[in-house]
Amino acid sequence: MAGSQESNASLFSDQTPSQECSQAKRSQNYEEETFYKNCRAAYLAVFKSSLENIKSKEQLCLVLQQAGRNPSQKTVNKYWTLQTTTLNFDDFCFILKQEEPVRKTELLKAFAKIDVNNEGCILHSELHKLLTTRGEKMTPDEVNAITELVEVNSDGKFDYYKFCKLYMTTNEQCLKHALEKLEVDSKLKRQQFGSQLETSSELATSLISKTIPKTARKTESKPMLKRGHCKTSSQCSSAPSCKASVSSTISMGASSNKHSKLIEANAAKEWQHAQSKGCFFLEENGEIISHKYKLFLSQRSTVCITINPVNLRQMEGKPSPWLVVDTALYILKENETEENIQLVGFTELRNKEVFGWRGELEGGVYWVIPFTTGCRFRKSKKQIRREAKLVHGDGEFTATKEFRAALSEIFEMIDLDGNGFLSLEENNFFEMRTSGEKCDEEAWAICKENFDMKNNELTRQGFMDLNLMEASQQGRDLSSLWMTLQSMGYNKALELTEACPFSIRVYAEKCKPRIQPVCLEAGGEQLKTAICMSVANKGDAKPMDASENIVIYTYKSDTRITSVIGNKSESKTVIHLNNEQSRNCVSNRGVQRAVYMFYYIFHAVYNSMKNVIKQYHKQTRDKTDAV
Repeated sequence: MAGSQESNASLFSDQTPSQECSQAKRSQNYEEETFYKNCRAAYLAVFKSSLENIKSKEQLCLVLQQAGRNPSQKTVNKYWTLQTTTLNFDDFCFILKQEEPVRKTELLKAFAKIDVNNEGCILHSELHKLLTTRGEKMTPDEVNAITELVEVNSDGKFDYYKFCKLYMTTNEQCLKHALEKLEVDSKLKRQQFGSQLETSSELATSLISKTIPKTARKTESKPMLKRGHCKTSSQCSSAPSCKASVSSTISMGASSNKHSKLIEANAAKEWQHAQSKGCFFLEENGEIISHKYKLFLSQRSTVCITINPVNLRQMEGKPSPWLVVDTALYILKENETEENIQLVGFTELRNKEVFGWRGELEGGVYWVIPFTTGCRFRKSKKQIRREAKLVHGDGEFTATKEFRAALSEIFEMIDLDGNGFLSLEENNFFEMRTSGEKCDEEAWAICKENFDMKNNELTRQGFMDLNLMEASQQGRDLSSLWMTLQSMGYNKALELTEACPFSIRVYAEKCKPRIQPVCLEAGGEQLKTAICMSVANKGDAKPMDASENIVIYTYKSDTRITSVIGNKSESKTVIHLNNEQSRNCVSNRGVQRAVYMFYYIFHAVYNSMKNVIKQYHKQTRDKTDAV
């Protein structure tokens, strides 16, 4: 027995170093794989292909920012010398290994050196002086862009704690978007479609979409049009070795589809129904977010689902600019995993501003995801002539008529079930949108004691009183009020310019449907894949000249034209799209550029701050040496 135990012990001790070595190697391989994956994601977020070279300092700076680095001018000059003409992807990876990513602690430490009183804030006047006269000097306009950020400025002070948090969030968001795009591109390379049936996730990831109004999204499994294969492997090995082109001119007008009109039968009005409101919001980076829903059906039934923008000021007789906004719904069957979600249908039918879908659905749970292209719902360029007043003159806090009207509109927007009251869940959508924090049961109980409620739901008057009380506690500082209003889509004239309310109705013939708002977020890859699939299945297919493996699918409806490019070959292909002749065209790349510009401002501030700190330390050392 003893001998056996010794043998086992010996065997165990002999295996441990090997296991540890193997684990260390796997860990190292994983780290390297993650590093190069992030490198590639950052590179492809700026360039169309990893084969494309960096051709200027500006491009080098942009792609380093996308990778979470802080390229000062000195850093850029170190890698882009007088002899440099181009840098490739391998050079980029080497640079990233040399340059550490920005960390929140470094940012806070840099700002703390300037904040001698440790207040967490820096006066705008002091910040302006530092950034325009020290280090890599910024222009007054660039500094103003920082001090005008509502999220990080208040009462003439720059809150660098909030700034650092916003900086890191933007950093993570850029990486997330880049990795999502890379994942789609990677799956595209592995897919072979055209000669076989594909599942929704397979077909969706085989497509790179370019939506003439907006983006690309995910759908049901259907057979693809069968096309010929490349005659030789060399013909489709890469974009440079096989150049082809195709040109299409498509005009908007009356749709040729005879069934494009949404006609709600009289019988449908007698069906059981459910409804919910929601809203599209424009983010700072140009991204559109909205409520997402789950639809519950107890049994198989014919279902009619509609969506339309609503006019909050209908009572006042004022027209809403959003009644012309194109809206759509994508209905997806919920399965065990997100990858297996299947597109059931989308709203192709239309009656004026109402878009709808009608068909048979099995009993179960479905995702209902709203969508708008962004062609008619976008940032307003109109100059604000007069800033609205929120409170009256001096003395006690008294809200203006315009402010009260805006609060009443907000109540309408967040009363999602339309029963005239706010539940805790509905109120939390508002709280998360405006403050990023939820109201818990304890806080809700306190509200119940102090404000008008009915059946544990806040009345309109209770909501008004609650927000007016919070506003009065701010005194004459209206910055937090404006932050709340702007988060809900209002500009400084109290016009609803960056939010589009909508209404969803569900009719079911054989059961009582239930629709529940679940979250407020961007459509993400789920929606992109759904749109991508819908275009491939419903659109017309047109192969590129001399390259039948590259197919352009184009779907046209009454309100939008969407194009999706499919690569049937096993090789990666570089596609160049020219939309110079297109009108009212929106693409994902434009949204990403907005993120990069915001990201660039952060880096400019940090680099200037870093140089200021260096000079501060140098002056301190000089004084010490002099003493």
